[in-house]
Amino acid sequence: MNQRTDHSMAALRARYGERYRWLLLLSVMVGTMASIMSSTIINVAIPDMSLHFTLGQERAQWATSGFMAAMTVSMLTTPWLLARYGYRHTYVGCMWLLLVGGVAGGFANDYPLVLAARVAEGLAAGVVQPIPAIIILRAFEPHEQGRASGIFGMGVVLAPAIGPSIGGLLVDAFGWRSIFFMVVPFCLASMWMAQRFVSTSGPGGGAANPQGAALDWRGLLLATVGTLCLLNGLVQLRGDVPALGGAMLTVAALVVLAFVVLQRRTLKARRRQPDAGVDPLMNLSLFKDRRFAMGSIVAVIYGTALFGSTYLLPVYMQMGLGLSPSFVGTVLLPAGLVLAITIAVVGRLSDRQPTHRLVSLGLALLAASFALMLTIDGRDATRTATLLVAWAILGRIGLGFILPSLNTGAMRGLERHLIPQGSSVINFVRMLGGAAGVSLCGIVLEWRLAAHGAQLGGGDQAARLAAFDETFLMLATLCGLALIAAWRLRSEHSPT
Repeated sequence: MNQRTDHSMAALRARYGERYRWLLLLSVMVGTMASIMSSTIINVAIPDMSLHFTLGQERAQWATSGFMAAMTVSMLTTPWLLARYGYRHTYVGCMWLLLVGGVAGGFANDYPLVLAARVAEGLAAGVVQPIPAIIILRAFEPHEQGRASGIFGMGVVLAPAIGPSIGGLLVDAFGWRSIFFMVVPFCLASMWMAQRFVSTSGPGGGAANPQGAALDWRGLLLATVGTLCLLNGLVQLRGDVPALGGAMLTVAALVVLAFVVLQRRTLKARRRQPDAGVDPLMNLSLFKDRRFAMGSIVAVIYGTALFGSTYLLPVYMQMGLGLSPSFVGTVLLPAGLVLAITIAVVGRLSDRQPTHRLVSLGLALLAASFALMLTIDGRDATRTATLLVAWAILGRIGLGFILPSLNTGAMRGLERHLIPQGSSVINFVRMLGGAAGVSLCGIVLEWRLAAHGAQLGGGDQAARLAAFDETFLMLATLCGLALIAAWRLRSEHSPT
């Protein structure tokens, strides 16, 4: 094959030399930043969008929840897409879908079209997000994987950190439509780089096989139904008909049981006929690896705490402490910058330090940051601001220890052919935990507010703060439970 037409990873590595793996990482980092930015930046446009389409707050939030549900489920399709179409075609196809979703949403004159555009963006974002971890484990040597994860994580964390700030300026200057167009330059740059540096080969290093195993449509349908029932059931528990929420959660549990049975049968059938049939959407043999199983438990709890606190902190500062939105942004900005720096530093450490130590330390710091929120009483403005900044920074340092270490550490014990499945599954459970975490924090907060006879909109501030404190303690407890699983990420050959 002509060297210029051979776009396998081996050929590209030979063409670009030692710098190739970093060019490859940068290519997928730009697209991942676009996908993450599209998931968070919409929040600043919801008030203007609500006015434009005369929507209630609940309907306006569908733009966020639809994206999250689509992103969570589509993560499970990444291994099949990579095996069938290869890295480049899968990645570029997702960038096109994200681009089309952004443009369609920006020009939409009907709210259903906005929702369709958001779902399209969510589908693309879900497929893209497991890809970088797969590439890091395949393109980098073991002693470089932590450093690569740190650099990648630092870039990706900056997207949600700066996105809302830039989005607020765009909305003020050009209106809510400009939010959708913000992903366009990122998508175009990522596609340009992908054509040069992302290989056409499949995850195993060989050519992609368009005639390979069929997609597990039954598993995908069950995963979609189960995810929607879980997320909507948690939302309904906070509504006027909690019995409906309980019924939906029961359906979700039954669907999960059916999904597990189906995946086991599909895996057995695939082993009997290796050259035909259907690949399971989720290869349950992954969980036979202790480090991966423990990493998945940490990921779901970590997702719950991360997304739950991202929702809870601004509400606490505005509705609990009575701070202005601009002040809230000022308080959280230093923590975001510290997070980016911590990720870069810890990425280098994770090449030399055992995963279980870094993840455990991160969870301990995160739990401490939640528990220390109880030291804030809101009576002294200067002391309140100082403690908020300090505890937010402490929590972000904890996140910085977890982010570059968890995915690669949990998957290092997997066989190479299982790495794509492992990346999609661990991202799926983290996002599922995150989506559930927002509702969980809302449910616990409302429960404790009712127990103290308080309301978010007014009343006794001390009672309100007590309810918030108990919700933060719930998050601290979850992180404490995750510590048990994190310590079991230790490999059999690692010192304790």
